[in-house]
Amino acid sequence: MKYRLLGRSGLKVSELCLGTMGFGTEAGWGADKETSFAIMDAFANAGGNFLDTANIYKLGTSEKIIGEFVSQRDRDYFVIATKYSLKDNTTNPNASGNNRKNMMRSVEASLKRLQTDFIDVLYLHIWDDLTPIDEVLRGIDDLVKQGKVNYAAISDTPAWVVSKGNTMAELMGWSQFIALQVEYSLLQRSPERDLIPMANHFGMTVTPWAPLAGGALTGKYLKGDTGRIKAESNRRDGNSVRITKEVMAVAERLGVEASHVALQWTRQQGFNCIPIVGATKLEQLHDNLKMVDVVIPAEDLAKLNAASEIDLGFPGKFFKEDGVRQNNFGGFYDRIEKRG
Repeated sequence: MKYRLLGRSGLKVSELCLGTMGFGTEAGWGADKETSFAIMDAFANAGGNFLDTANIYKLGTSEKIIGEFVSQRDRDYFVIATKYSLKDNTTNPNASGNNRKNMMRSVEASLKRLQTDFIDVLYLHIWDDLTPIDEVLRGIDDLVKQGKVNYAAISDTPAWVVSKGNTMAELMGWSQFIALQVEYSLLQRSPERDLIPMANHFGMTVTPWAPLAGGALTGKYLKGDTGRIKAESNRRDGNSVRITKEVMAVAERLGVEASHVALQWTRQQGFNCIPIVGATKLEQLHDNLKMVDVVIPAEDLAKLNAASEIDLGFPGKFFKEDGVRQNNFGGFYDRIEKRG
């Protein structure tokens, strides 16, 4: 396993992040404690140190399992990222949302479940479109000053909100968001319109969730696996099937699994990306770990990009028009260095 810097920070994290949403057996699926321990052991033995969880995952069981596991090992080795915002109870209207009151309440509960004095990376989980972004940033910065959180991050939030927040944080000397977690895969490329260019501008690492589109990109549904994704889902529609077949064809040419191609595709898109790979079985993790040695040739990468291309809309599509580039660059577009 190699290590990458998380955003503009000096924090070194493994090139794959272990997603732990499935740690716990609530709702009738997931990994029990023994299996979860085995998965984390295998991940750590492979050099993995980056764990992703949330207060709501498996009703808090995910954090509890991680806390028990890490308490028996070297806590400082692991980079634990968790999230606040979503409800962990329905006792009052401030037991959810992005507000400071819920942030402080949620973090204190996460610290207890994780059996630790500090959270390495705290994500805002989902934007509530209510709380001022300065309230969020000031709250996280206070937690940083208290030593309860090391770094700020954000998930599932419009690009304009994140941009406003990081600009304000830079002006005020608060902790800036260093990572952006969004759904991103060959079946979900809409973050390329605004979110990913914004992350590039601010030097944020993108940590995609569902990089395998819930397993659809492994090709298992085309092989008859019933799985948990309903047949009417857009992850299984005609367009998704077409893209998945291209992934499977590339995988066959390279002699690797379709999952390896789908995961590696996210890492070869020209921006700082650390995909989150979930596992509820030990063999799933072992299989995912193999992808770190996969490199997709340029020709195959171009085929995958073409098969999954989306309409960037305005102004992204407009900027790519030949006439616009001619006027903007005077014919020198291909000879000028571009920013990441």
